[in-house]
Amino acid sequence: MDEPNHSKPSPSSSPSSAYQALVRAGPRLKQLQQVHAHLITNGTHLTLSLLTKLAILAYSSNSSITYARKFSLSIKNPDSYLFNSLIRISSKLGLLYDAISLYRRMLFSLIPPSSYTFTSVIKSCADVSAFKLGKIVHSHVVVNGFGLDSFVQASLVAFYAKCGEIVFARKVFDKMTERSVVAWNAMISGYEQNGFSKDAIDLFDLLMASSCVRPDSATFVGVLSACAQLGALELGCWTHDYITDHGFKVNVVLGTALINMYARCGDVRKAREVFDVMREKNVVAWTAMISGYGIHGYGKEALDVYNLMRRYGVSPNEVTFVAVLSACAHSVMVDEGRALFSSMRKNHGVVPGMEHHVCMVDLLGRAGLLNEAYDYIRGLKKPSPAIWTAMLGACKMHKNFDLGVEAAEKLLAMEPENPGHYVMLSNVYALAGNMERVEKVRNVMIKKRLKKHVGYSTIEVDQRTYLFSMGDKSHPETNEIYSYLDELMRKICEVGYVSARESVLHELEEEEQEFALRYHSEKLALAFGLMKAKSESAIRIVKNLRMCEDCHLAIKFISSITNREIIVRDKLRFHHFKDGLCSCADCW
Repeated sequence: MDEPNHSKPSPSSSPSSAYQALVRAGPRLKQLQQVHAHLITNGTHLTLSLLTKLAILAYSSNSSITYARKFSLSIKNPDSYLFNSLIRISSKLGLLYDAISLYRRMLFSLIPPSSYTFTSVIKSCADVSAFKLGKIVHSHVVVNGFGLDSFVQASLVAFYAKCGEIVFARKVFDKMTERSVVAWNAMISGYEQNGFSKDAIDLFDLLMASSCVRPDSATFVGVLSACAQLGALELGCWTHDYITDHGFKVNVVLGTALINMYARCGDVRKAREVFDVMREKNVVAWTAMISGYGIHGYGKEALDVYNLMRRYGVSPNEVTFVAVLSACAHSVMVDEGRALFSSMRKNHGVVPGMEHHVCMVDLLGRAGLLNEAYDYIRGLKKPSPAIWTAMLGACKMHKNFDLGVEAAEKLLAMEPENPGHYVMLSNVYALAGNMERVEKVRNVMIKKRLKKHVGYSTIEVDQRTYLFSMGDKSHPETNEIYSYLDELMRKICEVGYVSARESVLHELEEEEQEFALRYHSEKLALAFGLMKAKSESAIRIVKNLRMCEDCHLAIKFISSITNREIIVRDKLRFHHFKDGLCSCADCW
């Protein structure tokens, strides 16, 4: 039985009563259609404003876009307000092609677009990264005289940034005579989302030096995300203090950004403090905390947060399961991981995707269950390269060279131009003592002109981030850094350190290998950090690639002889070095 119709229009046929009937109907399709039919059958004078209201509500219902489209097409002699309203609502709902179609109709109707038109159309292009279409709209912006409109410019900055065209975004930003906080935020988040976190921080410094614009919560979300990428804990802490001191409300978005920043900068305890005081927590915030524990190797704590989330009635999503399964993998919690994976579809209706399968292969592989992991892969319809990468890493860890070679060959067949796969295969052959095969891999790389991905490490000192690459001599204190590192290496050799030469690509000659190992980027960053940081503080380093075995071994020794805590975040996880031991238990 249908619910009573509380939106039935009054018998009056006046436009005002009809408008009130539409308001009462709201964005509910059935009631809207009833009002629409009543207006037609009773001969109500359908004014353009009334039709516009009905069209807006029809789009807002999102129940029958077909009805909304047909109705909007039936409106005769539309005006700019109608078009702008419908373009804006289409953009808001993510209906890009509706927004573009309406924009084209507007142009064909010879109705001049306004700044409101362009901001909505450009936002639609940005949301789906429609770069070519957005550039055409940009040309329309210029032709129609809105090239210097601050709202349109801010939309263009966001559009180019979301499309990954950060140079174009900065050109538009630099041409702005008046920059709102929206424009600053678009440029800062654009840098951060495209991997240019240092530029995001530099731009934030310019904003703070400006007396014209005050940052808002969105500004800090972008800055904290940039700090998370760089591992810039000092700047992240300063930003947190600024937020607190200036009375900004820590909503769920800003709180999640703080959790992510602290976790990815190596201070998971502080991340938990922020999490615990948050009044509102959505699934994204819970997932951020689970992920934070997971990347630090605290699998039990990650699972505790997951169980707490369930007790609070928050349903996990696909990303949550990636986070908690990854946490189980890093802590080698096999039974727990299996139970979670089994519960995904059965208890939560979440269909396992490729990332979840990667986690399961990683979990089984790290536990040494290589045959089970291999059988698991064989049961998948189309294993992704990430699946075989996890398998190869496990084979290398447990020195199963036969399976390792097979996994590497699968990877090379799928991604023949990825130099990382050749490097891994080379290292597997080297560990197996098959130098003839190492030479063949080396020759293939030379023939294909493939080179290793460039590794670099960053370290923050006095709120400034310094970057080092292997053999880097660009720092003004290079001589002092190298001298200090040489002394560290001499000291750890005296207490038992022996270099692990299999960590370097075997295209290097033997005399070059010692140099390549000694002056890896994380060792240079560590030497600089020990020279500059306060004696009681932990040293925090971020590396863009997986840390090699030699650096891992050397830093364990260095943590012991210097009596310092050293925290390194590599591509896979955090390593907490203290007293000659690492939190990963040499399993990463």
